[in-house]
Amino acid sequence: MNISVILAHPDDRSFNHAIAGTAAARLRENGHSVAYHDLYAERFDPLLPAREIPDDASLPPEVAEHCNEIASADGIVIVHPNWWGQPPAILKGWVDRIIRPGTAYRFIEGDHGEGVPVGLLKAKAAIVFNTANTPPGRERDVFGDPLERIWRHCIFELCGVRAFHRETFSVVVTSTREERRAWLKMVEESVSRLFPPSPGPDGKARENGR
Repeated sequence: MNISVILAHPDDRSFNHAIAGTAAARLRENGHSVAYHDLYAERFDPLLPAREIPDDASLPPEVAEHCNEIASADGIVIVHPNWWGQPPAILKGWVDRIIRPGTAYRFIEGDHGEGVPVGLLKAKAAIVFNTANTPPGRERDVFGDPLERIWRHCIFELCGVRAFHRETFSVVVTSTREERRAWLKMVEESVSRLFPPSPGPDGKARENGR
């Protein structure tokens, strides 16, 4: 399977980087092909210019590459911190420019954008890993867990991805080394559950990609 891994955190020493690296490593061990994008390291431009809004717009090469990858991906893994109940601006901009009409969704004939779009993404499953400094109960009861709504309902369900899993690790700022080790183990387990080892040449499932 072709899996896209999208990371959005500016500090390359962050736990987000550890999560993304762990997820990518497990995917490769399971025999999958990984397209790995560290948006900050790549200096991805999050600004959507007016000329890119039309469905038939001519896209810059780097944007077209992202669009082609996400359209052909069999699975998607996204890693980012919870900032004010939202993804970092660079990732929101990635969504604006890449999860676009003609790539991730379309409207039926005669619909000019007022209806419910039809999802186009090939991916059968998506995982979102978040870090947070807000306890889970407070995030859910006080804020309504906005990241769940954004990723599950506003993006992946709309774009046709039905299998969705989201894991939040908190409170990161006070976490111990042991807790982080346990969390990375959970990352490996979640990745293997949604993207299990691919069959080897004999048709049998690989054991951790070997």
